[in-house]
Order: sequence, then structure tokens, then C-alpha cells
Amino acid sequence: MNQDTGKLFIESTKYKNMAPSAQQLGVPQPPLETAKASDQEVIKLPDPDIRSVKPFGLLQAINERKSVRQYTGDALTMEELSFLLWCTQGVKSLVPGHATFRTVPSAGARHALDTYLLINRVSDLPQGLYRYQAIDHNVFPVSSSQGLTNHIVQGALGQEMIRVAAVCFIWVAVTERMNWRYGERGYRYLFLDAGHVCQNLYLSTRAIHAGVCAIAAFDDDQMNDVIGIDGTDEFVIYMASVGKEEGEK
Repeated sequence: MNQDTGKLFIESTKYKNMAPSAQQLGVPQPPLETAKASDQEVIKLPDPDIRSVKPFGLLQAINERKSVRQYTGDALTMEELSFLLWCTQGVKSLVPGHATFRTVPSAGARHALDTYLLINRVSDLPQGLYRYQAIDHNVFPVSSSQGLTNHIVQGALGQEMIRVAAVCFIWVAVTERMNWRYGERGYRYLFLDAGHVCQNLYLSTRAIHAGVCAIAAFDDDQMNDVIGIDGTDEFVIYMASVGKEEGEK
């Protein structure tokens, strides 16, 4: 492995080294969201009624932001899960076939991240791996295979907090959706976008008396295999465990 890989990445993705993007070459835009199989069951989430969330000041949320690795083992409600998904990827407006405008910033409004969820304990939602569809605000099951949580814990290098968490967010980068506009430079923006999304998760969990811990230490190939993606056109970019926090009421 070249010890200067990081430096080469930065140099190679400077604007001066960019070839024309697919958009500039007239290639049609990819879908705004990864499609699901037509026969997959869809579970509609409750409307993310933010008025029902106890008021929690922005400055207080920022001041109390911390990584929480110990959880009570209590379940989240479907309403709470819906709220967190809306805060991290919620669609505020849609220009069909062109763009979505969401609760988080994204380079060129590309929003090239898919949200997968390892559900351990969410009321009225069976355990398993799900994917969120932001435009319609629903989830659908991807896998309920035995030992799924164990595989994800192992893929995250043995971080046991995932097992106790109510849910683990797993964000997958969809390269075509970003690079269609920005070419190879789009890889930079995928990582920036993941940071925006996770920060919103940190702040929004405070409003439901829960804690979160971002996870960047994982075996890429193992996590991609668990999710069922190729690791090239789509790859796991970031993760975060979420659960009710000790001492919170």
C-alpha cells in the first residue's frame, strides 16, 4: 500500500485535475433515491410531528453534545425513530426528477447517502436490517437473518454498544448519485455529507432523551458484505449507535 495514498487522493481530486463530469457530458441524471424491489414490503413511518417533541434549545443541544456508549436497553418508539430519520435525511421539498431539499446540506443537493438501520429494539418494528426511503418517509426490510447483529458487531471491530443500542444507523454512499455531477471530486463530498448527517443525529437525539455514538472504525469489506452492497459503487461510509441514555427521563 502506498504510504502517500491520502496525499494522492487530495491531489487527484483537485479541480485542476478533473475531467468533464457525466452531467457535463450529457449523461441522464441517476435516480434521486435507490429503488427497492417491487415485491418488498413497505412500512410507513408515523408523520414526523416535531411539534410533539419536547422543546429543546439549540444551544443546549450543542452544549450537551457528547458520544454515549452505554444505553439502558429500552426501546425507541416508532415516533422517535421517525423523528430521527426526518432530522437526518428528511425531505422538505421535492423537485421531481431533479432534486430533493432536505434537513441536512448536501453538495449540489445530490443527497447521495442511503440510510440503513439495524433495528434491535424499536416498538412495533421487528428486529432486522431495514433501509429508509426518504422521499416517501418509510422503511422496508432488507434482512432478518439469524446472527445479523453479531455480524454487524464483528464488522464494527467488536464494538459491543451496537448490541445494546436500540438502533444502529448505517450510512451507505452511492457514488453515481454524487459523481454524476462532480466526477472524482465527488468522493470528497460524500464524506463531508456523512458528517453533516451524523451531526444532525447527535443534536436530535437530545430531544428524545437518547444518546448516540458515531462509528468510523469498521472493516469495510465485512460491513459491505453484511449490507449486501459491492463496496465500490456503494459502500458503507459511516455508522452510529443510538439508545436511551442512563439517567435520562
